[in-house]
Amino acid sequence: MTCLVVAVPGTALAYLLARRSFFGKGILSTITTLPLVLPPTAVGYLLLRLFANDGLLGANVLGIDLNILLTWKAVVIACSAMSFPLFVRTARVAFEEVNPRLEDMGRSLGFGACRAFASITLPLASRGLVAAALLAFTRALGEFGATVIIAGNIPGQTQTLASALFSAQQSGNESVANNLLLVALGVGFVTVYATEHLTRKSQKTKGGSR
Repeated sequence: MTCLVVAVPGTALAYLLARRSFFGKGILSTITTLPLVLPPTAVGYLLLRLFANDGLLGANVLGIDLNILLTWKAVVIACSAMSFPLFVRTARVAFEEVNPRLEDMGRSLGFGACRAFASITLPLASRGLVAAALLAFTRALGEFGATVIIAGNIPGQTQTLASALFSAQQSGNESVANNLLLVALGVGFVTVYATEHLTRKSQKTKGGSR
């Protein structure tokens, strides 16, 4: 779910940052990257204040209750907030590695901006975008700090792999903790290996085309 939430706006923002120059670009890029350097609990508290009753997206301001806090929707929001910067940074690099002249050639052949993006830029950057999605998925899978602040740790409702591992360790249930650790290590290894493979393959393709 998190990958779906992050992918579309993340791809659009990454392309914007890679291809366009505009006033405030540095500020926008900094704000996007900020969750990577902030403590996850700080991001969680910020989200908590945002969706609290008196927050900008709270019931008192909007006039309706979005029913976000302590629900699965809060888990998705917290994981998306923490994985979004990683997706954008990785996707931005992928777009920057696509030669802009190829897009210009497409436009000279009558392609509109959207068609040039869909037919030329997107396929050439696809490996990088897949790598970005994999990294975002892994980051979301390991998210704990922001999630526990806004969503809590309710078994069967808002409990994630990270919070379940924490609960098992705190309760002294070592067998469950060990099993969850193995799952985390396995998923993490496969994801990082796949990302490295995609990156190497992309670099070889670019090197062979020169």
